Amino acid sequence: MSVLSTAYDRLGDAHLEFRCCDTSFRVHATGVRAASGAAAARRTVEELETHLDAFDPASAVSRLNSRGSVRNTHVARIVRRGLEYADRTEGVFDIRQGRLEHDLKAYLSGDRDAPPETFDTSSVTVDGDRVETARPLDLNGLAKGYIVDRAAREIGGLGRTGFVSGGGDLSPPTGPVGVESPYGDETPLKILDTEWSVATSSGYRRERAGVDHIYEPTAERLGARHESVTVVARRDCMEADALATTLAAIPLEDALSLAEAWGGLEALVVHGGVFHRTEGFDRHVHES
Repeated sequence: MSVLSTAYDRLGDAHLEFRCCDTSFRVHATGVRAASGAAAARRTVEELETHLDAFDPASAVSRLNSRGSVRNTHVARIVRRGLEYADRTEGVFDIRQGRLEHDLKAYLSGDRDAPPETFDTSSVTVDGDRVETARPLDLNGLAKGYIVDRAAREIGGLGRTGFVSGGGDLSPPTGPVGVESPYGDETPLKILDTEWSVATSSGYRRERAGVDHIYEPTAERLGARHESVTVVARRDCMEADALATTLAAIPLEDALSLAEAWGGLEALVVHGGVFHRTEGFDRHVHES
């Protein structure tokens, strides 16, 4: 076998689909040792789930919420980012709502008769990899984006490209990607062509009696205000994830103002059947 033939044998295209973190993940890798890169990305997703699954009693997040403290690098990174967004959104994005988030998910799954009514506020501190909190935290608005970001690092490398998608969160795609319609249509709302991370937030997938998984602590209000919000973020998928959730929770005018003022971010808000875009969003839309 020639050297050239051996080199080509190492090139390939790998695609994985699997369930993890209570959602569907897709991993795609192309190029040198594509299968190895895709497999490494999947291992990262599954390993991080053991740290960040709030409903697994053995996870670091569960230990934090039950004991009030934990030493874990991943949790500390996410909490730091959560505190940053709480400050920048004036409390709309609030990781301190762990008890409400747990009860809300129980209601949506049918394990609770009524939606929760109590919003928590408490102190949270981070020192190195140690996190302490007086009340349970809700890290779900960041954890999925964090997992996508970390898994995507396993794909990138010399001679290899790819992406990771998890439950509406997408690392920078390697080609055009469709934005799913909240109305059940097969035709995408938009086709994006972007080098930024993508996240979509909406309430229609997890809803019961008009209540969904979105909430706004500053107004003590449950439920998304828009049919869907799609965000593209230059920083990473964590940022896209957090801001999609934030914009979904607040009134339309506030959502558009916040998105326009946020550097390295563009948004599409579908409200009352009307598309509302930030000024630069169309630069990330595929030209047909």
